[in-house]
Amino acid sequence: MTEQTPPPEGEPQAPATPPEPTPEEVAVEAAMAAEFGELEDQGGADPATLSMLYDLSLPVTIELGRARLSVQELLSLGRGSVVQLDRLAGEPIDVFVGDRRFAEGEVVVVGEQFAVRITRILGTGPMIPTEASA
Repeated sequence: MTEQTPPPEGEPQAPATPPEPTPEEVAVEAAMAAEFGELEDQGGADPATLSMLYDLSLPVTIELGRARLSVQELLSLGRGSVVQLDRLAGEPIDVFVGDRRFAEGEVVVVGEQFAVRITRILGTGPMIPTEASA
């Protein structure tokens, strides 16, 4: 690179020529200058397309709570053993669809069977995977 000496005082300075842009700078300028057309409003999901999913079966898991046991504790379990879970009585239970937490509910009895009454559907934002799926 050549070194330029400043012009003597009183003389007008010649405008410096800008350096050639790098390929990265050229790409950034091109991206900034790009024009995009307007997106068409789709008006939500097409009911005909969504109806293809209606017969899809997904696994639903109801989780009352969790427990951590050593192998020795696990092998000592027998009929009538009690496993203490990490939930308090009356606390909502989790409803999973696939491996994602979908809702909360409470245990109810319908006839002679246990069931779950959904008390809260979780937000529609990004779902956080559970420990089991991570």
